[in-house]
Amino acid sequence: MAASGPLTGIKVVELAGIGPGPMCAMLLADLGAEVIRVDRLAAVDLGIERERQFNVLNRGRRSVAIDLKQPEGVEAVLRLVEQADALIEGFRPGVMEKLGLGPDVCLARNPRLVFGRMTGWGQDGPLAKAAGHDINYIALTGALHSIGNAGGPPVPPLNLVGDFGGGALYLAFGLCAALIDAQRSGQGQVVDAAMTDGASSLMAAIYGLHGSGSWSNERGTNVLDTGAHFYGTYECSDGNYVSIGSIEGKFHDELVEKLGLTADDLPGRMDGANWPAYKEKLAGLFRTRTRAEWCELMEGSDICFAPVLTLEEAPKHPHNAARGTFIEVDGVVQPGPAPRFSRTPGQVQRPPAGRGEHTNEALADWGFNDEELAKLAATGVIN
Repeated sequence: MAASGPLTGIKVVELAGIGPGPMCAMLLADLGAEVIRVDRLAAVDLGIERERQFNVLNRGRRSVAIDLKQPEGVEAVLRLVEQADALIEGFRPGVMEKLGLGPDVCLARNPRLVFGRMTGWGQDGPLAKAAGHDINYIALTGALHSIGNAGGPPVPPLNLVGDFGGGALYLAFGLCAALIDAQRSGQGQVVDAAMTDGASSLMAAIYGLHGSGSWSNERGTNVLDTGAHFYGTYECSDGNYVSIGSIEGKFHDELVEKLGLTADDLPGRMDGANWPAYKEKLAGLFRTRTRAEWCELMEGSDICFAPVLTLEEAPKHPHNAARGTFIEVDGVVQPGPAPRFSRTPGQVQRPPAGRGEHTNEALADWGFNDEELAKLAATGVIN
């Protein structure tokens, strides 16, 4: 499938990793970039094994398998780097340098290269070389402490805040910004994307509220963390849930009206002392009808309402279906490319690749001739 999107013509080398690195590469590929994924020769045990088509984060690019422990393998990657606009790697600090693929080497071969580095803790600092996962990175930023119900423990929001929000999205943003600069200046640079930095940045508004005295460290007592009766989820009579976000006064007034109440029933809506009692009152009301009945009454209104849908239900919702928010690739339902572009729409270029599925094909397209490919295969650098 021909590439389509605002990044068409941009060439990226991705050193295979897990989580945020692959998602960043997926985002770039969805928007038209030609991304070549450099995999290892042998599979790596990541603790979760699944068939190729379910590795959704690997969609949109071709895979080549190269042995980076051999000098010829390193040289093969450097030849790719010479033609690339950007590189993505997610190793611990120092690993790329030991491989002979550090920024100094790569930028010497291609001074316009944007060298993207994805780590949890960053390239420096006391924890830089320590192992970690999303939950640890967001714990260090104040984000994890802030998420949870009153009286309960911190609740990890899947791995959305560290890996994908603070990691993949910030690396993609950083790469695109550096690519613009490289086009103007003719010079590449290193983008150090740390999940602790990104997750901290995502917390900017909350830190502002905390600094003003408007945000408590006590979980479940604030406007946005289920403390308020007008911002949270409520169980319905059928065991399903709905979400309410009636923060502004006019939205709260409509919520009150739709619930059959009056303003006198919920006086002092912004007084946190009232919230526990009001939450209990609303919980009782929401348990009187099914989720479908509440949807019929409230969906599309200015209450700021939506049903809480399962992974099976979300793709089928009329709004998501109308916008094509979810697509099917190789038999697997998954989110489509985002955001939307009016003139250069993105698209999924191909389903997830198997490890080394396109080694000869992709390397040939990037300038390797038949003799070179045969020699690399004979010495075990590629397979």
